[in-house]
Amino acid sequence: MKAQVNEIKEGLQHFHGTEMFYQIPLTRTRFTDGIRYLVDAAECFWLVTDNSIIAKSLMQKSYFITIDFKRLSEEEQEKLGCQATITYGDDNGTIFETHKYRATDFPLDELRLYFIDNTLLLPSEY
Repeated sequence: MKAQVNEIKEGLQHFHGTEMFYQIPLTRTRFTDGIRYLVDAAECFWLVTDNSIIAKSLMQKSYFITIDFKRLSEEEQEKLGCQATITYGDDNGTIFETHKYRATDFPLDELRLYFIDNTLLLPSEY
């Protein structure tokens, strides 16, 4: 069962560095303890897989990729025709791609992840 939003946010604050790396079989992308916690607590393996595939395709543009999930306000949802967006950039203001998600069950309103050296991680694990 999905953990509550505050419980997930609280849990994410405890990750600094990682003890172990895991791997997404489909993409061979590595991910950290913090990402594993997120996948389990929020039941969002789809998010990690999507982020991995898209970030990998952008590696020639930047060594360091930021991934920003944002749930849109009702007004933005009506205007853009989607419930959430995920933006991929380089942390210097350059946006490479923005993907729209018509519907999502991801419990958080916002989340930032990093993709560096074929590894997906939380900012606190960088």
